[in-house]
Amino acid sequence: MQWQGRRGSANVEDRRGQGGGLPVGGLGCGGTIIVVVLFWLFGGNPLQLLGLLEGSGPGVTGGSVQSYTPSAEQDSLARFVSVVLADTEDVWTDIFHGIGRTYRKPVLVLFDGYTTSACGTAQSATGPFYCSEDEKIYLDLSFFDQMANQLHAGGEFAYAYVIAHEVGHHVQKLLGTLDQVNSMRARTDQASGNRLSVGLELQADFYAGVWARHTQTLFRNIDERDIADALNAASAIGDDRLQEQAQGYSVPDSFTHGTSQERHDWFYRGYQTGDISQGNTFEHLFN
Repeated sequence: MQWQGRRGSANVEDRRGQGGGLPVGGLGCGGTIIVVVLFWLFGGNPLQLLGLLEGSGPGVTGGSVQSYTPSAEQDSLARFVSVVLADTEDVWTDIFHGIGRTYRKPVLVLFDGYTTSACGTAQSATGPFYCSEDEKIYLDLSFFDQMANQLHAGGEFAYAYVIAHEVGHHVQKLLGTLDQVNSMRARTDQASGNRLSVGLELQADFYAGVWARHTQTLFRNIDERDIADALNAASAIGDDRLQEQAQGYSVPDSFTHGTSQERHDWFYRGYQTGDISQGNTFEHLFN
C-alpha cells in the first residue's frame, strides 16, 4: 500500500502516553491475548467482556501519567493510520454526496493501555472498536502486533481493513442502520440477536471492501497483494476459526461476526461492486 507522503487526517486524537498499563483483572500476557480474541468473537460492546461499562463494574482507579516516548515504528504506524483515515474521509464524503447525504467524519483516538470513551473505559485488551455515543474509533496500535503475531494476519492493508471496518460501523450509524438493528436486538431472543450482530459485522466488512474499491480508483495506491492481505485478515477473525482455535470446535448459534468464509466473501463483494446498495447482509442471513 502506497501511503508515505500523502495527506493525513486532522481527525486523529492522540492520547498515547495519557493512560497506562492498567492490569486487566490480573490477566497476564496470555490472558490478555485471549480477551483480544474474545473481542472479535463475541461482538457487541467489547467493554462488556471486562465489566467496565459504567455501573457494571469497578471504575478505573490509580495510576499517574507516565513519561511516554513513542518509538520510530509507532510514530510511523500513527502516520499510516492518519493517512488511512483520510482516505476513508475522502471516499465516504464522495459516496454520501452521490446519495444526497452529508458525511460526518468520525474521530479516531489513539491510546495506549486505557482511556475513556462515551461507551465506558477503553482498554488495549478489548481491541479496536467504534463507540456510537461519541462517534469515535478507539485504537491501541499494539493490536496490529497481535494481528501479525497471534492471528497471522499482518500487512499494512490488513491493518487498513481493520480501520475501514470500524469506519463501516460509523457509516451504519449515519445511515441509521446501527441504531435500528441495536433496537431490534434488544427486543428479540439471543439467537436472533446474534444473527443481527453478524449482519452488522458482515456489512461493516462489506463497507470496508467498498472503501477499498474506491480508494484504489481515486488514489491508485493499492494492488492485488494488498487485497489478499485484507481478505486473509477477514478470514482470520471469522467466528468459526477463532472458536476452533480457542476450544477445538465451533458453535454456530453463538456466532456474532460471521464465519471466515462469510467475512472474506462480503469484503470481496464490496471490493468487486463498490456499490453500497449491494450490502444487504441481513437479507442474506434471514432468508
